[in-house]
Formats: sequence, structure tokens, C-alpha cells
Amino acid sequence: MDEVEVVVAHRQRATLRVGDVFLKVDGDPAHADIEVRAMALAPVPTPAVRWHQPPVLAIAAVPGAALGVLGEPSAASPAAWAAAGAAVRRLHDAPLPPWPGRSLDDVAAELDRECAGLLAEAVLPAEVVRRNREIAGAALRPWTPVFIHGDLQITHVFVDGDEVTGVIDWSEAAPGDAMFDLATLTLGHEERLDDLLAGYGSDVDRDVIRGWWSLRSLVASRWLIAHGFDPDAPGCEFDVLRARMREP
Repeated sequence: MDEVEVVVAHRQRATLRVGDVFLKVDGDPAHADIEVRAMALAPVPTPAVRWHQPPVLAIAAVPGAALGVLGEPSAASPAAWAAAGAAVRRLHDAPLPPWPGRSLDDVAAELDRECAGLLAEAVLPAEVVRRNREIAGAALRPWTPVFIHGDLQITHVFVDGDEVTGVIDWSEAAPGDAMFDLATLTLGHEERLDDLLAGYGSDVDRDVIRGWWSLRSLVASRWLIAHGFDPDAPGCEFDVLRARMREP
């Protein structure tokens, strides 16, 4: 038997790697259902589903390496980032998945709730929360829904050389704001946005992407702490929020 590697584990889900197969165990079976359906619809490379027996989903590993990791410079070439941008564009241009996404009201309510929690628990200085809440307002505008990945972290896009070989972890896929995916992929790697847009296209609102950087970091921070992750690690969410304080 191959060695079992714990990839991620917290109260909501766990992912194990056994050889070239990942076993994903989720407390909410709807997540795996969406992941399987989204991968079947997405016009980009995705992992092969080996089997699905709730609450476990088995998927094949994809070749190559992740585009990067949060908190470290990405070693991927500008061409690889452009290829990732082109893949994201294909996804956003695809027909919408036939299930609902989050509404603007949902996002705004979560932002208000998490900012209040950050202040009440003194997780961050009040001025950092206030300034980033202000910047996040740029993302709170009506959008035309597209097919989004919904959790397009840099570790979820795999490349081999300058080619995208797979996009993983589709449980948050839904109709949503295209700028959210672009912001999530470049969170903590803002210097690679131009490379990404070389493949995606320039018809984007950079202020909205900047707003999503702040918004995602604000709403994720308390969840990360509660589940054993450190948003204050170098290059992670707290650094993203503090970086806004150095801008004019």
C-alpha cells in the first residue's frame, strides 16, 4: 500500500493522498456533488473522477505543479500565468452551471458580519479593518454572472512548463463575479496580475479586483483561525490587508 499523506484536514473536510489518488471526505455531501458536476461542465483540464461514494470522492492527481503557494514567490513563468489566464477566460465564457450562486446581498451581509467579528475580537487593528472595508466596497456592485471556479487559489491551478494541466477543487463553482476568480488567483501575488491578464484579456476593472483582495481577506480570516490556519503567516491574508494601508 502506498503511503497515506494528509493534504488538508479540519472540522469540515479532509483530503488524503494515496499514490496518485486523492480521497476527499466532506461533511456536506452537496460539495462533492457540485464538484463532480462542475468538472464535467468546465472547458478546462480537470482531474479524472475515479469514484464517488458519499461522503468520499476519489479523484486522480493531475500532472505538473501548482502555479505557486500563498506566502512565497511564484516560480511559474509569465507564460504559465498567461496560460492560466486563458484557461480562466474559457471558463468564464462557458455556459452558466445550472445551480444558483451567491447574491450581492449575501456577499455584503457576510462582509459586514466578518468585519464586526474582527473588530469585536480585536483580531486586527480597527484602522486596518476600516480601510479594507472601504476598499472592499468596490466589489459590492451588480455583476453579470459567469461560470466561476469560486475558490481559484494559486494552489488549485497546476501547470507543466507553460501549459495548464489541471484545475482542482471545484466545490465552490457557481454563477458569480468573474473578478472574484481573478482576485483569488492573484491574492498575495498581485505582481503577477499583468501576466494573468495577458492571457485573460484586459477588459477588467482593476479597482474591483483590488476590492476583492480586501474582501476575501477580511471574510476568510476568522474562519482560517478557527480551523487551525494562520492568516498572519508571511504573504498571507493579514499581509494583504496591511499592504492596503501603504497605498495612497
